[in-house]
Amino acid sequence: MPETGGLEHWVAVLAHEDLPVLKQTARDLVELRADENKLNTYFITEIIARDPIMTVKLLRYLQQNKRKSQTTEVVQVEQALMMLGIDSFFNKVPCDLLVEDMLKSHIVALPPMLRVVHRSHRASGYAKDWAVRLRDLRYEEVRIAALLHDIAEILMWCFAPEPMLKIHRIKQKDKSLRSRDVQQEVLGFMLFDLQRELAEQWGLPQLLITLMNDSRSNQTRVRNVVLAVNVARHSANGWDDAALPDDFTEIGELLRLPAEEVMLILEADAGIVCDLSKPH
Repeated sequence: MPETGGLEHWVAVLAHEDLPVLKQTARDLVELRADENKLNTYFITEIIARDPIMTVKLLRYLQQNKRKSQTTEVVQVEQALMMLGIDSFFNKVPCDLLVEDMLKSHIVALPPMLRVVHRSHRASGYAKDWAVRLRDLRYEEVRIAALLHDIAEILMWCFAPEPMLKIHRIKQKDKSLRSRDVQQEVLGFMLFDLQRELAEQWGLPQLLITLMNDSRSNQTRVRNVVLAVNVARHSANGWDDAALPDDFTEIGELLRLPAEEVMLILEADAGIVCDLSKPH
């Protein structure tokens, strides 16, 4: 039997609750605010770009408080900051609630939660790099979609650490199990469904919702996001993960490159040990 309040409960909670940010994000923003020489949208964007929750927190606030005169969707963080204004950003999107404080009584949940954040950040870097290679002039939209692709998982680690730890333990015990099946068993719903509902409730730009929707992977930009998320997730298990050769092949098809060259591109992430000649 599911151990949480179900999908509707969590949509209601996460749609309106104040969202926590990483302690490092809050610290960096406080330091930046005190430095008049660097206090501009560029440097604020650099800080927000590392934190998926802060990114979605800003976009959520802007969408839910947009002016009637705003006719275009705002996806990019720097653009959102320019529309909101620096003073309004600090006053209206504060960093009062910290992830680390929320998880003080469940400190064991912090490392796996931070691993998902790190994985999301890496995925966003891959997606941006590949978008640039594909001459996508709006590469920042693709980067943000990859960064936020697993935001529901990150938030559930913060708000429901016990069931998320149970999912983690089950998956560690039997790596052959599909994550979605375990989520359904423990939570009573899949995180993908929660994320889809939250994106609508938050009023996120439709473009961003589309880019985060794996079922639209026949579109090049969505395919970019999906593959970036996949390779970040699989490589987090080690560069000898059995799923990586297929990832390299699919990325090669996206970028029109041999799989071997894709491996060379990704080598910056440290020694990839994967023999593409082996059957898989």
